[in-house]
Amino acid sequence: MPPGLRERHFCSWGLLLWLSIGSAGDAPPTPQKKCTDFQNANLLQGTNLKVQFLLFTPLEPSCGQLVQESGDIQNSGFNATLGTKLIIHGFRALGTKPSWIDTFIGTLLRAANANVIAVDWVYGSTGVYFSAVENVVKLGLEISRFLSKLLVLGVPESSIHIIGVSLGAHVGGMVGHFYKGQLGRITGLDPAGPEYTRASLEERLDPGDALFVEAIHTDTDNLGIRIPVGHVDYFVNGGQDQPGCPTFIHAGYSYLICDHMRAVYLYISALENSCPLMAFPCATYKAFLAGQCLDCFNPFLLSCPRIGLMEQSGIKIEPLPKEVKVYLLTTSRAPYCVCTADLWPRHLLCFGFPVHHSLVEFYLQEPRNKDTFISVTFLSSNVTSQVKITIPRQELQGKGVIAHANPQCQINQVKLKFHSSHRVWRKDRTTIVGKFCTAPLPVNDNKKMVCLPEPVNLQASETVSYDLKIMCV
Repeated sequence: MPPGLRERHFCSWGLLLWLSIGSAGDAPPTPQKKCTDFQNANLLQGTNLKVQFLLFTPLEPSCGQLVQESGDIQNSGFNATLGTKLIIHGFRALGTKPSWIDTFIGTLLRAANANVIAVDWVYGSTGVYFSAVENVVKLGLEISRFLSKLLVLGVPESSIHIIGVSLGAHVGGMVGHFYKGQLGRITGLDPAGPEYTRASLEERLDPGDALFVEAIHTDTDNLGIRIPVGHVDYFVNGGQDQPGCPTFIHAGYSYLICDHMRAVYLYISALENSCPLMAFPCATYKAFLAGQCLDCFNPFLLSCPRIGLMEQSGIKIEPLPKEVKVYLLTTSRAPYCVCTADLWPRHLLCFGFPVHHSLVEFYLQEPRNKDTFISVTFLSSNVTSQVKITIPRQELQGKGVIAHANPQCQINQVKLKFHSSHRVWRKDRTTIVGKFCTAPLPVNDNKKMVCLPEPVNLQASETVSYDLKIMCV
């Protein structure tokens, strides 16, 4: 190359180099981190796991970093001093990315200063459900190997929280079993029922899989497991037939999946701290609705559990009891604890399903020879909620649990209606006299009980309104 051309060539490269790094003393630009998304599989690709571990951090909540090997973890934004939360999805019939996963990750990162790792096993979870079940042990081993790399970096076992959805809950149980129950926490969001209701403890989620195991049940009559599998098991609205979900098969896919996925959206709502989702231990859902379980004394010594990230769900006793069924009521849509005026009365599914729970009682002055049915309706500025209580024949007292969106001191009025015996040939003019009382749950002492000052006179089929004056504490 001639000398002059060589000099111009050198100068050109020098100019390009100067432009690329800036003037002297300027730092080179930071390379962009590569973001990785979930895989998509088709029905013929459901035999190979092809697991991906995607790290999301508070600094980059929407950028998943692929962290398969120890070097990947060390070069990522993983912080060994923070807690680590693993999200494990369940069966993916069509081999697609879960529609809820991005919202879940973002909400979790806002609620907790933690490393969030999403486990992508779409390939192994697609196709036939029973093939996905066969992959649970393999996936459990892969996740266990991955966690061992975190432990080498100094991550304590007790700081690891696994959140498993449906089949993913039993994967989490498998991982916890491999770590001899020393992981910090496992949350099962409507753990899968098919193939697991009669499974051994080694094969499914159970209280021995972590220091604290909880499960939220929303579809026990279909896709979810009907037995308790944790230290605490939340049976939301009894564990089945969630308000707002379709009740007829013509709704198609939504009919099949709505109840099952309610656990996911309920948990997301709880993470957003939009309202307290408190539950009460009881032998059955019917007994809970009948007002027989009011104070969380047995077995939690008054510490009622709450859905969310509170340590041990707010339960402050040791050792933890196991497989305790707890119940709560919710509304038909997020945030599942507010029944707004625009929903009432046009949207009857909202009726009676908010989140503050109250005991309501009616005492007859004299017993009757037949069952007595009384509707109790609470009204505030923007909320209406109702419950129907029964006073059995020859008894004086009937009670039930009513749920409402506002604290009890914001309830302005109560409406009482004594239901007619439906005499066709003439109007029922039966009158009853009694006393109405109410108290917010949990009822730890009788000081919370507020009663209407005068005896209540109710005539069949007529509604009577009374002002409620309850002091806010």
